[in-house]
Amino acid sequence: MAHVTLPREILPTDGRFGCGPSKVRADQIAALVGPGLAVLGTSHRQAPVKKLVGSVRANLGEVFRLPDGYEVILGNGGSSAFWDAAAFGLIERRSQNLVFGEFGGKFAAAAAAPWLDAPDVRKAEPGTRAVAEPVEGVDVYAWTHNETSTGVAAPVERVHGDEGALTVIDATSAAGGIDFSVSQSDVYYFAPQKNLGSDGGLWFAFVSPAAVERIERVAASGRYIPEFLSLKNALDNSRLNQTLNTPALTTLYLLDNQLDWIIGNGGLQWADARTHESSAALYDWAEASSYATPFVADPADRSPVVVTVDFDDSVDAAAVAANLRGNGIVDTEPYRKLGRNQLRVATFVSIEPDDVRQLIRCIDYIVENL
Repeated sequence: MAHVTLPREILPTDGRFGCGPSKVRADQIAALVGPGLAVLGTSHRQAPVKKLVGSVRANLGEVFRLPDGYEVILGNGGSSAFWDAAAFGLIERRSQNLVFGEFGGKFAAAAAAPWLDAPDVRKAEPGTRAVAEPVEGVDVYAWTHNETSTGVAAPVERVHGDEGALTVIDATSAAGGIDFSVSQSDVYYFAPQKNLGSDGGLWFAFVSPAAVERIERVAASGRYIPEFLSLKNALDNSRLNQTLNTPALTTLYLLDNQLDWIIGNGGLQWADARTHESSAALYDWAEASSYATPFVADPADRSPVVVTVDFDDSVDAAAVAANLRGNGIVDTEPYRKLGRNQLRVATFVSIEPDDVRQLIRCIDYIVENL
């Protein structure tokens, strides 16, 4: 394969455009190796770490404008663990799962647990999205706010089904980069390694009073729930600013610094405007390009934080991605299971919009010179 050397003047200042783990800002690292070192290697049951957890919870509440009565809870294991925790401790009998990408499908698989009724799974073709519909007997309606694998975003809107039914949103690649109203959900959960500029290993969730009542009722029902996957344990420990097991302190510190940065720049509205600026540059370029087109056909469904662009048969997207990587611009490959002639570019809030514009120049240069 031919190698194209990009001119220095068109290179982005930072070549990280991956969809996760994502770019961590240099200022976060500097803070970690400065004040953050005082916390690393200390007991997670003592005041300094509890203070850090409390700061993270308070900052999350501020960034996401949590309504009265909503709580921030956290636990070990990332979003993958939360899917299993929800099957044990949040779904009472049956869920409806919208599947329009890899991660919605994983929650649907967890919701097919043998102690639950088979989920009502509604699938859409990659690049499009499914829509929730009230169904009698469903007590959890679940979908992804942003599908990392395909670049499809879905609105967060409460489903008015049976009395007491909960709306549960997977937000791992959306949280901190897309503005919305938390009151339109009962559980909004995520891991912090995307827009929130941290490492994996923890999950966070915003839970409504109705979700708290559900968690406590299911926990008291006699259903077997492993301690590690108990949302009741997570709720009780979070109220004490701790986790059941030792948390990843680096993850917490990086997250807290990122939240301070977002707050200092104007909060979630600012972050949303920034990701929309970056993603619009890519979508506008792809629409005007002679060889590229947005993968998500409906502009209303296009993600502002994960942009997927198809190339026509005249251009080998894998060769473009390899040449970008050879010039220090990394992680633009498509989601592996889609198998498309495509690039996938994160436009998370930490990524500079000017770097996205430089990336576009680099792609065009490589295509012209391959």
